[in-house]
Amino acid sequence: MTADIGNLVLEHLRVIRTDIADVKERLGRVALGLSTLGQQVGALTTAVYSGRSELDDFRRRIERIERRLELGDT
Repeated sequence: MTADIGNLVLEHLRVIRTDIADVKERLGRVALGLSTLGQQVGALTTAVYSGRSELDDFRRRIERIERRLELGDT
């Protein structure tokens, strides 16, 4: 009887070990995906700020041209 219980416990422990291994593998994939996502968000943030900088440069140039041509709003 105790041998049956011992075998049952070992079987449950094996199943738990397999489940934990699966969870570790999935967690590793999720961590990798989050890392990749973080890199992409960083790249997008850089691109947005670069675009803003370029637009600010164009705005300043247009304002300077308008001043030189005396095209200000009346």
